[in-house]
Amino acid sequence: MRISCLTVVCLLAVSGWAQPTSRQWNSEVTAGWNLGNQLECAAPGQDGESTTISNPANAMDAETAWGNPKVTNAMIAAVKDAGFNAVRIPIRWQCHITDAATMAIDAAWLNRVKEVVGYCLNNGMKVIINTHHDKWLESRPTYYYQTDNNTKLSLLWTHIAEAFSDYDYDVAFAGTNEVHVPNVYNAPTPENLSVQNTYNQTFVNTVRATGGKNLKRHLIVQTYDCDPDFGMYNGDFIVPTDIEGNGNDYLSVEVHYYKPWEYCGSTAYYYWGTAYSGYGNIPTSNEQTMINAFQRMEDIWDSQGLGIIIGEWGVTDHWDKTTSMNSIRKNITYYCKTLVSEARSRGFATFVWDNNAFGNGMEKFGIFDRHNNMSLRASWTLEGIQQGVQTGISDITVDRNTTEKIARPFIKNGKILIRKDDKTYNLLGQPIEVGQ
Repeated sequence: MRISCLTVVCLLAVSGWAQPTSRQWNSEVTAGWNLGNQLECAAPGQDGESTTISNPANAMDAETAWGNPKVTNAMIAAVKDAGFNAVRIPIRWQCHITDAATMAIDAAWLNRVKEVVGYCLNNGMKVIINTHHDKWLESRPTYYYQTDNNTKLSLLWTHIAEAFSDYDYDVAFAGTNEVHVPNVYNAPTPENLSVQNTYNQTFVNTVRATGGKNLKRHLIVQTYDCDPDFGMYNGDFIVPTDIEGNGNDYLSVEVHYYKPWEYCGSTAYYYWGTAYSGYGNIPTSNEQTMINAFQRMEDIWDSQGLGIIIGEWGVTDHWDKTTSMNSIRKNITYYCKTLVSEARSRGFATFVWDNNAFGNGMEKFGIFDRHNNMSLRASWTLEGIQQGVQTGISDITVDRNTTEKIARPFIKNGKILIRKDDKTYNLLGQPIEVGQ
């Protein structure tokens, strides 16, 4: 199936939908952005790989510990103005726990998280909050730690879910992040896979038990290491059982897609895709590889009624002195367009990774400069996303109740807009007056 349910009408009415299904929620994310290297940082002076659960005196300084300025509403507004309508907020909790026995969260930290979530909601954006770099959990997918970790995970998510229980359904929860044995990225063992599956089930059970809006809140569970290849084969990923009456309607599967890593994350290749084979060496993983992977996700998970989220993806900025920087960046635009287009045409939500890191080499995923009024530093990435959104929604119906009307996307002043009949709307479904 290559037609999403994203529509102008559904965008206009999203706040009126009491309980959007996960697939509706995802289809309404036209372009998602990660607030990377911010709320998931360790406290200053702490080892980021430590499994210690604590609340040091300087814990509130964690937000800026990795070199980024404090998050402001203006930052989020700039992301919205660039055409994004959803934000994924990675959050580390383990250095903000006042009582390890009960996993009680420091009130000041919880209030700060709520403040940043509020920036997003006040700007009309959807939000994902998760547990991210909680190393006591992520680094220990073994039977030895399974019982204790599930107990801690349940206690932690009870606190989080209760704190956000009255929030609008635009807020979604993601249970874990990239759970894996440290420095081991090859195929996981059956033990690793089994433990990850228990984490997912514990997360769903815990959030649902808090009641209220959390009974049907959009919950996001992860494959092992958020790698799609560790979830689509041999029964590696087991869909958690939701409460009676929910089925799979309010669950999504999250994967991350930095594939191939040799192109997206490191500097082994400067070009990707058969369309650029004449420019230099390209990896064997190409457009068809991506299409096949996305199609398999759709065939396996969408067919079960599950939503699908690419929670992180991106291409690091990298070049060499003998190769044209412009042609390399055009290739990055092409990769971004291809990924977003292929994902959106299937109704997947995508969240590009932005860690505010710029330059040449590995892990340079910055898009907006948070130190300089959110100035656009990676226009080639944003351009590819805009093109991908435009392509991915070009044949999407306007009304959930009819299949006859067509939304016509176009770009004006660098922003993607949608035209229905004689009216124009932005990606959030808000009408645009003539001359805006």
